[in-house]
Amino acid sequence: MRRRVREGDREAFAQLYEEYARAVYNHALRLTGDWSTAEEIMSDTFLAAWRTRTRVHEDGGTLLPWLLGIATHKADNARRAQRRRRLFLARQPQPPAQEDFAPRTIGRIDDARRLLAVHAALGRLRRQEQEVLALCVWSGLDYRQTAEALGIAVGTVRSRLSRARKKLARLAEEDREPPTARGEMTSAAAIAALPVREELT
Repeated sequence: MRRRVREGDREAFAQLYEEYARAVYNHALRLTGDWSTAEEIMSDTFLAAWRTRTRVHEDGGTLLPWLLGIATHKADNARRAQRRRRLFLARQPQPPAQEDFAPRTIGRIDDARRLLAVHAALGRLRRQEQEVLALCVWSGLDYRQTAEALGIAVGTVRSRLSRARKKLARLAEEDREPPTARGEMTSAAAIAALPVREELT
């Protein structure tokens, strides 16, 4: 697969997209908290992957770390653009408020509520900690693959992940509320408790 992608085999690239598009989209969504932005990042990631395919080494395992590394970079760019847009809009006169009558399904509202809660918890971490947490915990990469995706040392991955978990655990304690009827944990506590795949040997 690596050799075929490197050589520009379109069928191999289509297979790569089919296999990993959802993982790339989910990673972008967790980093940005926005569905449309995540879709743009997914598209930009595969476009960039096609343009830089000659950088792929023929030897190695899954190409997912490579794709998620590109997506992480694209998400960082998107967040900077969003900050610039927010600063611009903040300087503009506010339009009159209008009630939104668009129909919304219960499932969509619940998904949005959970995403906002998770993104709010992640937003209280440093960007580098967010990226490591998203790659290790949700995308299922091991320490070595995460290091490959971000271009950093494995030890740096471990230390950033450890700091992120400690911060989330502390935030969960600070924000602790009485348990819900279903005994749900706070978003920060739930994230901190998620398992990490051990490094492959």
